[in-house]
Amino acid sequence: MIDYTVITDQELAKMLALGDQTAFAEIYSRYKFILYNHAWNKTRDKQEAQDTLQEVFAMIWSKRATITIGNNLSGYLYTCVRNHILNVIVRKNTHNKYTSSILEFAETGPVLTDHLVRENQLKALIEREIAALSPRMRQVFELSRKQHLSHKQIAEIMGTSEETVKKQMSRALKSLRLKLGLPVFLLMLLFYR
Repeated sequence: MIDYTVITDQELAKMLALGDQTAFAEIYSRYKFILYNHAWNKTRDKQEAQDTLQEVFAMIWSKRATITIGNNLSGYLYTCVRNHILNVIVRKNTHNKYTSSILEFAETGPVLTDHLVRENQLKALIEREIAALSPRMRQVFELSRKQHLSHKQIAEIMGTSEETVKKQMSRALKSLRLKLGLPVFLLMLLFYR
């Protein structure tokens, strides 16, 4: 039986590359405390240092056949720990920038352009439906809502009775309410008071 505690780092690295689990366990046993302290000195966080150690050794085991450790196993392990910590810092900074960017955007309130586009789309929809009314209803509606004339004034302009104007206006509003739906119809009433 082989005593792995007396084997050199170079031989352990070669055995690791061949998939020797005991060689991997010996490397872990030799370096876990030193690497943990190194990670803790960089992060000042116990959990982060433990996570770093686990990530580094998991990566080493999963890539054991393809990594090139060379003659300096301890240097390779230190470099892996340092690089992992740097990657975590970069990810955290990116995450923080992204989060602060979203919060800043959320605090600025709604985008005015979006509201203007929607308002223009609603106005265009309402105008199309008004244009689709019969000529007499459209004329009554436009004189009442766009030129703000009374029913009596509209009746005089059109040469008809005030009662006819009221009926035409009622039919126009009913038709628009059915075509536009109640929410859009109410918005239309706000546009055309």
